[in-house]
Amino acid sequence: MTMRVEKQTTLFDSVTLTGIGVHSGGPASLTLHPADANSGIVFQRTNGAKVVETRADWQSVSATSLCTVLGDPKGAGVSTVEHLMAALRGMGVDNVTVEIDGPETPIMDGSSIAFVEAIDRVGLKELSVQRRFIKIKRSVRVVQGDQWCELNPFNGQRFNITIDFASSLIGRQALVFDLNAETFRRELARARTFGSVQDVEKLWKMGFAMGSSLENSVALDGDRVLNPEGTRWPDEFVRHKALDAVGDLALAGLPIWGEYRSYKGGHRMNHAVLVELFKTPEAFEIIEAQGVKEVARSEKGHADLIGGWQAAAFAPEVS
Repeated sequence: MTMRVEKQTTLFDSVTLTGIGVHSGGPASLTLHPADANSGIVFQRTNGAKVVETRADWQSVSATSLCTVLGDPKGAGVSTVEHLMAALRGMGVDNVTVEIDGPETPIMDGSSIAFVEAIDRVGLKELSVQRRFIKIKRSVRVVQGDQWCELNPFNGQRFNITIDFASSLIGRQALVFDLNAETFRRELARARTFGSVQDVEKLWKMGFAMGSSLENSVALDGDRVLNPEGTRWPDEFVRHKALDAVGDLALAGLPIWGEYRSYKGGHRMNHAVLVELFKTPEAFEIIEAQGVKEVARSEKGHADLIGGWQAAAFAPEVS
């Protein structure tokens, strides 16, 4: 079986999701609307009678410390866009207008599954225009301390994500997968954001993560997972980091035809590699779908685990 890559898509109809903002703790609502070919993903923030549009691309990123923020965070910016962006890219949605009523996308259960289910409810509409890709021609790499990430030439859309913590409880986890809707839905979409209780308490004192709870994140206190249901996979945490990477790299504006590798990455590193890529025009070219050979899915058809299966892994960022 091969991936369909030929035509751009949008949604058949509008669909609304409501919840709370993970940082404000207040109500948050968004509606996904169909959009024309070559529109890309555009956020429309309603601010009284005024509507401010922000393109979902790397140049709009204004902050990456706790989540990915587009636009002016003190004005009409939109934060925590990565889980929605991951669902749109993972499910192959090219063109959507996101109408949002406040500064945050709803956190839902801390994963992308609610957005995937919303897309499934209305379905995808294939447009008549060829899908375009950013094809990686030469490797680009970013190193910051012991963290690194890189984009490499590859005949497909591959992610190779590794997290590595000194704690024996966390350890090293890695995930390698070729991105398509089936893999995203089954292996990544339900992976939740995570953090330690101590880190969340610090964020509360600073006025952040006011909506964080066991309903929308996986919490660790010492060597205990506090969520009664435990984790959804033994390696849910590298899966969530991979989900974040899919969402952050969707801000390239077009699907990337190549391989993304990261070690101890996060929102900051995911954005940094896009900045480096677009500073290096000889490293990529824009091609249409007819210039892309469809890559055969692996025989197993799912993500491959690299290295040992560890217990719950937590990092301080709310991602």
